Amino acid sequence: MPSARPVVYDYIIVGAGSAGCVLAHRLSEDPDVNVLLLEAGPRDWHPFIHMPAGLAKLVGKKGVNWDYVTAPEPQLDNRVLWWPRGKVLGGSSSINAMCYIRGVPRDYDAWAQAGARGWDWAGVLPYFIRAERNQRGADALHGADGPLYVSDLRYVNPLSHVFVEAGEQAGLPRNDDFNGPNQLGVGLYQVTQKDGARCSAAVAYLQPARGRRNLTVLTGAHASRITFERGRATGVAYVHRGRAFHAPAAREVLVCGGAINSPQLLMLSGIGPAGELRRLGIETVVDAPEVGANLQDHLDICTVRHATRRITYDRLSDTAIAFDYYLRGRRGPGTSNIAEAGGFARSPLAPDERADIQFHFVPAMLDDHGRHRLPGDGFTVHACFLRPRSRGRIRLVSASAGDKPRIEANYLGDPDGFDLRMMLECARLSQTLLAQKAFEPFRGAPIYPSQEHPSDEELLAFIRAKAETVYHPVGTCRMGEDARAVVDAELRVRGVEGVRVVDASVMPALPGGNTNAPTIMIAERAADLIRGRTPLRAAG
Repeated sequence: MPSARPVVYDYIIVGAGSAGCVLAHRLSEDPDVNVLLLEAGPRDWHPFIHMPAGLAKLVGKKGVNWDYVTAPEPQLDNRVLWWPRGKVLGGSSSINAMCYIRGVPRDYDAWAQAGARGWDWAGVLPYFIRAERNQRGADALHGADGPLYVSDLRYVNPLSHVFVEAGEQAGLPRNDDFNGPNQLGVGLYQVTQKDGARCSAAVAYLQPARGRRNLTVLTGAHASRITFERGRATGVAYVHRGRAFHAPAAREVLVCGGAINSPQLLMLSGIGPAGELRRLGIETVVDAPEVGANLQDHLDICTVRHATRRITYDRLSDTAIAFDYYLRGRRGPGTSNIAEAGGFARSPLAPDERADIQFHFVPAMLDDHGRHRLPGDGFTVHACFLRPRSRGRIRLVSASAGDKPRIEANYLGDPDGFDLRMMLECARLSQTLLAQKAFEPFRGAPIYPSQEHPSDEELLAFIRAKAETVYHPVGTCRMGEDARAVVDAELRVRGVEGVRVVDASVMPALPGGNTNAPTIMIAERAADLIRGRTPLRAAG
């Protein structure tokens, strides 16, 4: 329980997700500072968090999930889309598919050109390397001594190898390292696992630091607002076990709630669009119109087919997998991240040399995030457009932290319709991959889309009816040098003192791939900035 006489902390970190765990570890390395980490969710005790294949069982587990939904999406048949986000120590790194992907150098050079000074490839690569402990060892692009274990999969379903073979038949090169010199191609993902178990940010960063006397971790603590005095943050108000508390901060409040919760907390604290705050009765501290704006996400379309052989994961017993996993010392299908294979392709619409489509292959039938179980056996190809032009927004619905914010993703909302054309490319290329000879012995009847050879019109209708998030929201507290940017290049919130945002919400634009590794990198670099250290730079 919190003390009746509050301790004054040097740093208060709000959110024990990927970024918050990194900051808790790095800042508490200094024995002269006192750090408080607040997490709204519980401890990461559940066995299915740590068994990689358990992610399928975590889908509907509300105790570790914020269970968000979007507002009706106009370009997606007015559907309300489910947005699962981790509400547990480790955040979404405790419930994700563990794919370790960074993006490519040009992604980060574009950040710097957009005003995120110092966040170019030379500025971020040393922090990717610092974080990483790659099973394959160190080289110019990889680390082998960091807290985050990055491993090859211990178990791979035969169909995942079939997908890779099909990709090669379709003209894509084989790629054994999507984080190497070239991202293009097909292969097996490396995953954030240690000895066959999930290596979340909580496992990698928080567990080694939990014994430090200068680090306090409080779970079940929901932050309601940041408090200010004469424009400087003084602490964080939060609710724990139904009671209201206030934790004072001597140096900084570090907001690490992610692309939804971070802008929500800023707005609840009076930092946001003044007109909207006034309507809700929130006193404006800083009129910051872009708080909550610039929302971006990778929209994903799943092509699903029946399998003619029973080699998929569809009918495997969860209990049998768990017994096998724990009895055999973290071996077998329990070590699978389910999305074992994938790849990156460059469509005819790509404006530069970067891949603009990413695939995740699942040797099981996946519909509605796995919440809708289909009968029989099958397999799924996820495909997403990596650099969407559409932008959405996070809005408050009330002045209460207990009310979920309104998520207006605005998928396919770009004025020229480019995102929709790219989603059509994603669906078409998925069809091409599944039509290759490698799949012939396994290819059954189509499920989604239901047509064997769909027309463009049928694919467009399929996209509007079935596309979903692939869990990569970013951008709602954009970093930049212009006056409208929410945070500056050192992640300090404009207009106040003593507050930084450190998470995926500060990304000016989506990187080309999964967002967990980039979020960890952001926090690694932020730790040096907060501690006043000169940021690392790669040579050359």
